[in-house]
Amino acid sequence: MRDNKTSQSAIEYDVNVTKTIPKYQLFHDETINLIKLGKPTVESWLDTGSGTGTLILKAIEHFKNIRFVAADPSKSMLDIAKEKLSGKDITYILAGSEELVCGDSFDVVTAIMVHHYLDIGDRIKATQNCFRMLKEGGIYVTFETIRANTEKGTQIGLRRWREAQLMNGKSIDAVDKHISRYGIELLPISIESHIELLKEVGFSTIEILWVSGMQAGFYAIK
Repeated sequence: MRDNKTSQSAIEYDVNVTKTIPKYQLFHDETINLIKLGKPTVESWLDTGSGTGTLILKAIEHFKNIRFVAADPSKSMLDIAKEKLSGKDITYILAGSEELVCGDSFDVVTAIMVHHYLDIGDRIKATQNCFRMLKEGGIYVTFETIRANTEKGTQIGLRRWREAQLMNGKSIDAVDKHISRYGIELLPISIESHIELLKEVGFSTIEILWVSGMQAGFYAIK
């Protein structure tokens, strides 16, 4: 039994995620660069679906004297994050963003490669929660696997994703197992549906930050 919603165990996550998600390390870099320019004054940052804490570890280098909160539904992931961020003043919450009841208001909320595991009902709850927990003028950043606009486009995208994983050194069995989760355990929505959901929740500014292959990033301002 897996100890989290990804296709690998928590202890193997950091080694395998860059083999699985093309350009994954750039998702964190682009997020940090966006916050530095779009929200230069930051006092508090919630990273929901924080996984093993890599984004917070990187962000600490750029944002001093701010309060970080790491939330994730996997205890195993949070345990690794606590070890990775040992000595740092981080608050940890064992919960997914669809069930967070944290009453604090944050300048930044991030959800990197996490909401695509949610069905539509929980996805709406998660997005509403992220909006609610932001201060006015706060910025929300999310990256996800996406669904193409057509079935043909989806199939081409999945073939490209499969090839990228093989080129990154994953075995055929591991790659095929991962791709088979698309539409079953991975529940992506289209770029247009992402934008519409962010509008319905109440964000005033909504922009596409990144698109590459089957992944996209968005930011929205409350």
